[in-house]
Amino acid sequence: MISKKFTPKRTICKVTLSIPADQAEKEVAVAGEFNNWSTSADKLELRGSRWETTLRLKPENEYRFKYYIDGERWENDESADEYVANEFGTEDSVIQIGE
Repeated sequence: MISKKFTPKRTICKVTLSIPADQAEKEVAVAGEFNNWSTSADKLELRGSRWETTLRLKPENEYRFKYYIDGERWENDESADEYVANEFGTEDSVIQIGE
């Protein structure tokens, strides 16, 4: 699930990404264009029934990303704004940040 909330001056968009807790046993990371596809930079925290993190992203951009789950598999976000093909023969999730 994706939720977007702009700061009052709209210079930053706080994007909260979350997936159900039962989709991962140990850990979830989000990797994408915003963190140079790092699988260790942005980990999701287990909060009740969901894995969740909040990123601060610049408006008027779009970012490709995927979840890296339990250190072994890549998954898309089912509520992404769109999906685009990647060089690995699969698709990446895309989040679009308006102005």
